[in-house]
Amino acid sequence: MSSLPSPSTSAVAAEERSARIAVTLFPVLILAGGAVALAAPTAFTGLAPWITPLLGVIMFGMGLTLTPPDFAVIAKRPVPVVIGVVAQYAIMPLLGWLIAAALGLPPALAAGVILVGCCPGGTASNVVSYLAKGDVALSVAMTTVSTLLAPVLTPVLALWLAGQYMPVDAGSMAWSIVQVVLIPVLLGLVLRTFLPRLVTRALPALPWISVLAITLVVVAVVAGSAKAIFTAGLLVLAAVILHNGLGYALGYGAARLFKLPVPSRRTTAIEVGMQNSGLAAALSRQYLTPESALPAAIFSVWHNVSGAVLAAYWRRRSTPAVRGGETTAPVAVVE
Repeated sequence: MSSLPSPSTSAVAAEERSARIAVTLFPVLILAGGAVALAAPTAFTGLAPWITPLLGVIMFGMGLTLTPPDFAVIAKRPVPVVIGVVAQYAIMPLLGWLIAAALGLPPALAAGVILVGCCPGGTASNVVSYLAKGDVALSVAMTTVSTLLAPVLTPVLALWLAGQYMPVDAGSMAWSIVQVVLIPVLLGLVLRTFLPRLVTRALPALPWISVLAITLVVVAVVAGSAKAIFTAGLLVLAAVILHNGLGYALGYGAARLFKLPVPSRRTTAIEVGMQNSGLAAALSRQYLTPESALPAAIFSVWHNVSGAVLAAYWRRRSTPAVRGGETTAPVAVVE
């Protein structure tokens, strides 16, 4: 069987340029959407039923970006992928549980923080890794594997940790993740496999579709949690900042412990620290309470702001970007 045609250099450049612009404007759009929803929540409460379909659109877009070489990275370099995925599902759920206990969060908010930690890596992490001069191929592989494992690991971890605060229907949650995450990703992958030229032409628009969908999810969640934001917003913000920041630090530390190269350390940090908070918001509303979706909504804003800042800092250092496991220039810094 012949290999699939690869996207042209101009198409890849257009996709990357569009993604860079989208991820730069993303925090601004999220902040604006959240502010509007907070100011006039009743105007947006009708968006709540659309949270799950919008998440399906986001995951379908992720599937469209995947190609066979992305899976080849898993076979060629399994060790860094395994390190990143294990760190993702070990560090973030436990951090969420510890932070919730340390801050004395109410049960609904504690369960929401923990559920964010139990979700797979965020879809924006791949672009942030690129901007941070990390290992982009490794980032895509980590996000893919953690997403494919989510139907099993997310409900099991949520039942174990968030279940200490609220009842968790792990079986129903697993089936929901299959429906809104796994199936859309696989459908996108199939479409990319059989209609590569059509999908390649659409690639530059995908980051904007994801940005719009995630913004609408945040607007819907904020509108439904407006009262909780006014009463516990600062406490949840503190929990989110700690969760995200410690995720970056411990993810980087885990990669450094196993002596991964600097670009791979950056990617691991980003993959661990950035969560699929849209999925957490949808699951919280469906299986916990509307209030428990508040940490996910705030995480959606904060991790994109912090990711952009972290990427800008690392980009100014002279470590090269890595694509497909090969560096473009010698590593010139030690981290």
